[in-house]
This record gives sequence, C-alpha cells and structure tokens, in this order.
Amino acid sequence: MITELGHFTLILAFMVAIVQAVVPLIGAHKRLPGWMAVAEPAATTQFVLVAASFAALTYAFVVSDFSVQLVYLNSHSAKPMLYKVSGVWGNHEGSMLLWVFILALFGAMAAWFGGNLPPSLRARVLGVQAAVGVAFYAFILFTSNPFLRLDVVPMNGQDLNPLLQDPGLAFHPPFLYLGYVGLSICFSFAVAALLEGRVDAAWGRWVRPWTLISWVFLTIGIALGSWWAYYELGWGGFWFWDPVENASFMPWLFAAALLHSAIVVEKRESLKSWTILLAIMAFSFSLIGTFIVRSGVLTSVHAFATDPERGVFILGILVIFTGGALTLFAARASTMQAKGIFGIVSRESALVANNILLAVSSLVVFVGTMWPLVAEMAFDRKLSVGAPFFNMAFTPFMVILGLILPIGSMLSWKRGRAERVIKQLVPAFMLAVALAGLVWAMQTGRSMLGPVGVFLGAWLVSGATIDLLNKTGKKRNYARLLRLPRADWGKAVAHGGLGITMLGIAGLMAWDEERVLVAQIDEPFTVGQFEFILKGVETVRGPNYVSDMAEVAVLKNGTEFSRVFPEKRNYPVQQMPTTEAAIDYRFLRDIYVVIGDAQADGGYVMRVYIKPFANWIWAGCILMSLGGLLSLSDRRYRVAAGARKAAPIAGVPAE
Repeated sequence: MITELGHFTLILAFMVAIVQAVVPLIGAHKRLPGWMAVAEPAATTQFVLVAASFAALTYAFVVSDFSVQLVYLNSHSAKPMLYKVSGVWGNHEGSMLLWVFILALFGAMAAWFGGNLPPSLRARVLGVQAAVGVAFYAFILFTSNPFLRLDVVPMNGQDLNPLLQDPGLAFHPPFLYLGYVGLSICFSFAVAALLEGRVDAAWGRWVRPWTLISWVFLTIGIALGSWWAYYELGWGGFWFWDPVENASFMPWLFAAALLHSAIVVEKRESLKSWTILLAIMAFSFSLIGTFIVRSGVLTSVHAFATDPERGVFILGILVIFTGGALTLFAARASTMQAKGIFGIVSRESALVANNILLAVSSLVVFVGTMWPLVAEMAFDRKLSVGAPFFNMAFTPFMVILGLILPIGSMLSWKRGRAERVIKQLVPAFMLAVALAGLVWAMQTGRSMLGPVGVFLGAWLVSGATIDLLNKTGKKRNYARLLRLPRADWGKAVAHGGLGITMLGIAGLMAWDEERVLVAQIDEPFTVGQFEFILKGVETVRGPNYVSDMAEVAVLKNGTEFSRVFPEKRNYPVQQMPTTEAAIDYRFLRDIYVVIGDAQADGGYVMRVYIKPFANWIWAGCILMSLGGLLSLSDRRYRVAAGARKAAPIAGVPAE
C-alpha cells in the first residue's frame, strides 16, 4: 500500500509540476498577478508530494519489502541499516528519484525565501524550475519507475554492490546531487532573466547565494567521493580522471567561475552576458554528467545504467533545455549591456582571467572525457584518454590560476594599482620561494612537481592571510578582524583551502612510495624509512560478509608505533570480493597497507604505500567548503537587504 502511495504521489507531483511550469509563465508574460501567484503554492505542493514518494521508497528499503523489484535487486535482510537507507539511491531508479526530490527542494526554497524577488521574476524562476522537473518526472515514470512490483515475492534480495556498502559512499551521492542538481536554480534564474530582459546588480545578489550553496555541496560531494576511492578501492589513488568523476568536476569548475562572475555583476554591473552564459553552462554540464552516467556511451566503474533508450531520453532533455536556453540567450544578449567600466589592472579584470581559466580548464576536461566516443564514432578507433593527458593539459591552467589569485583578490575595483598589491605580497612570495627552495634542496632526483606545489600552497595561504591582515589598518588593529564581514573571512578561508589542496595533490603525486611483495609471517620488510611485519591473518565474520583480516606491525627505527588491519572481504550473496585498505593516518603522511591473496608458500601478496600529504587534499576541501558556508551566512543578510532596496526597480519587466 505504501509503495502504491509513493507511486501515486510521484504522479501527482508530475501533474503539479506541469501546472507550475505553464500557469506562472503565462501569468508573467500577460502580467496577471493571480496566475503568477500560483507558482509559490505549486512549488511547495510539488516538494511535499515528491518528498512523500521518496519517503515511501525509503520505507520499502528499511523494512526489506522484497515485493518491490528495486528493493529485491539492491538490498538484503542482513545488510546494516545505514546501507539499507543508502541503497535507496545506490541504483539508477532510486538515484533519479533523489534527483527530482532535490530539484523540487530547490524550487520550494526559491519560493520560501524569494519573497523579495519581483513577482514576475519569481514566477518565471519557479516556472522554469518546474519545466526541468516535468522532463525528469516523465523520464522516471516512463523509463525508470522505482515502484514496480514483483509477481512472486522472493525470500531475500540480491544485496547492494559491496563497493557501495561504505559510509563515505553512503553520503557521497546526496551531497553531490545537492550540488549539481542545485545548479538548476541558477539556470532558472538565468532563463528567467532572459525572459524578463533585465540583468542588474539585484539579479547578481539574488543568484550568488544559490550558486554558492550549490558549489559548497558539490565540493563536499566530490571530496567524499575522492576520499572513498582513496581508502576503499585499494589502489591508493584519490582521482582517476574517470568519466563519472569528470562529470561532477566540470560543473564544479563552471560553478566556481559563475560565483566569481556574479560578484562583478553585483558590484559593477559588468559581465552580464557572460554570467548568464556561465549559469546556463554550469547546469548544462550537470545534464551532460547525468547523460554520461546513465547512457552507457562511456565505460565507467561508477556508471548506473547502460540502457541506450534512457540515454536518448536524457540526451533529448539536454538538447531541449540547453539548446533552448542558448537560443534565448542569442536573442536577448543585445539587451544585457554592461554599465560598469574598468581598467586592465583591476579586480574585475582579475575575475575575468579567473573565469577564463576555469571555463577553459573545464572544456579541456570535457574534450578529454568525450574524445574516446568521438574517435570511435568518427574514425572507428578505440582510444583511451587517461591521467597523463589530463595532468598535462589541465595542470597548467590551475598553476596560472594559483599564481594570479592572491594578486587579483587584493586589487581595487574599477582601477587598481598592481605595484601596491605586489609590494604587500612580497613577504608571501618570499616565504613561498623559501619553502619551495627548501623542498628542492631536500629531495634528490625528483621532478619539479613537489616544489611547485609547495610554492603554490604557501603562496595562496600566505596571500589570503595578508589580505585579511591588510584589513586591520596600518596600525594593525586586530580587533577589526572580529568585525569583518563573514564574506571576507569566507574568501580567505576558501582561497587558503585551495592552496592546501594544491599542496596535498602535488606532494602526494611527487613523493609517494610503493612496494608490492609476497610477505611471510613474522618476516620484516621495509618500505622507505618504515619497517613492516605481518603478524598473522585470521578469518572474521561481518554482518553480511566474511573477511580475511591481516595484522601488520609498523616500526620506525626498530620501535613499533602502530598496528594496522587490512582486510580482504567476500560478500556471499553477490559473490564479490572487496579490498579494505588499512591506513595509518598522520599529519604529514599516510601509511597505506593492502592485503592480497594467499600464496602456495604460506605468504600473502601485500601492497604498501607511503602517501605524503594525503590528508591535506581533503583538509583543503573542508576549508573551501567552510569558506563557502561563512560567505553564505553573511550574504543571506546582504541579499535580503539589497533585494528589498532594488525590488521596485527590478520589478518592472522589460518586454
């Protein structure tokens, strides 16, 4: 009964979305207040209905209702409760229901917190958001229904993919979806502004918090996925440049560019057309990512589905919304004339450079991701584009971005003085050069990657610190720091977090050590400056798996300082083995141990890695997210105040 109720509420949400997509847009065009007012209650109703549908599917997983086909295929009665819940979105149909749930959530939030928007703009934003929802409701109901029943109820389920039975991956998809589905509201604001024929400072203030919250969630989601890949897959890497990884990374780059470009619209009323285009492209790349994950056109270990029919449906959604928005953009671009004038040396110019680097780097990732498909279709050749291409093609843009970021963030608006900023940043530059030189002198026979990463990390962190200290005045009144707007603190923390992540990535790639061997019980072996002793291997039973767990002592200078317990698990239901790495986490390095198969001579295959600065990668991501949240907490107040002031002017539609 509850399952049928969930299916019914999903159909009702689809019908409400159709009303929300049609009536408010007609009302805004014809200036009918009653019709425009339909948008807000419709958005709330749609969210309540799809939330009820999602709750019904979750209930089916929690109680192990194996009469529901999706539960049977992705759950098991012996599975821990956390993974029963995460099984809801650990499959194609359930993840698409989560997709529309978050889409409706952002639409409802725009209705709840958009009271200061001009009525016509609010109606158009909610109408466009609902139109996107209509397309995806149709996709779910006609091709991916999660509520199908089985004629014969099985005794138990087939279990969830064991690789997905992990806390990191349980929370990774919701955060990721809150990010790149959240970009839909930025898309809706952009299309609504094009329909209004007006983009001004007030629009920039309205769109910034939505962009920021989407970017923060996307940062957290990508970081969780990277961390999961690092400790769960057993290969010791944090990023593989897999098509599905790239599918979330490309919108993140465009969202970062949009966030900075919207600042220029708000402060200077410049870059209007470019900002609208970025908002369209950010969500379009989210749709491209959805197509990659669910169409099967590209091979990926993360792909949800390989059904060409579903792929064609999503491709149609992508073409309609991206093509329609770009066509509208081409028709309306001439009306979005920039008002602010700025010099070559100014914060605006620095933000333009920031945008170009982020957008081009995202397009580089896109070309590398799609090129195997293009090569197969156009030249009948099977190609693989891997990490070497991406590292060589993508890295230079990030290095240049890191170099200009501290300077650009300290330049004045409209017309800046580069020599003044450079003089202020001399201590930061000297510190960065000194640390890079020290690293260069300490390493032997290594590449420049490590010193360059240390330089960029120190340069960004110290540059952000100096930017904050400059706000204390010439007499260094540090009490002023407590009175600074949270946006200033957020900017400094986020930029510093980027520096720490860059340092962590460069250090890990430049200085990691690896050894693969057959280890014998109680026979020591060395990797780098550490000594390892395999003490034994025993069989351990978990709730739904059987594990061979090794005990490994780790010594330095003859003194034991840690014991780690790598596992090789087997899940009987799915007949699938998994590797559970054991990691000794430390501030400057990780010791990463993986146990393999038993050998005929009584030994075990082992892989041991020394991973310098690994944790700095995710620490930097945490700081970037924290910086975004700090800025968001400040902007809520400023957006509301600005919107109230600007509403009477912005509310006049230019038609």
